[in-house]
Amino acid sequence: MPDATQSGLSDNAASAISYLTFIPAIVFLATPPYNQSPTVRFHSWQSIFLTVAAVAFWIVFTIFRIIVAFTIHLGFLMLFVSMFCWLAWFLIWLLCVINAVNGKRITLPIIGPLAAKQAGV
Repeated sequence: MPDATQSGLSDNAASAISYLTFIPAIVFLATPPYNQSPTVRFHSWQSIFLTVAAVAFWIVFTIFRIIVAFTIHLGFLMLFVSMFCWLAWFLIWLLCVINAVNGKRITLPIIGPLAAKQAGV
């Protein structure tokens, strides 16, 4: 049975909650006893980096989509590409949440090692 912290949240639950938005991730990094847990710190940092990567990707993709829509007139095709990208991001996010709930650590390419370094693991 996982160890519960003072608030009643296990490390697995806190790790999964950190993926809901970047706000719980920042809260868990700032408050004890969660900031002492390497697992919670890793998942919190990975959540923050995943959010930053998603925002950066969507800014670049939106600019690209506007350029393509006005120059090549493939706006309809870009709609399908956009939906595919959203689905891919959702599946990556869901995979992270499920692994966090189960106490497993999935290290995403590029941002996973950054998260591990920040978490000190």
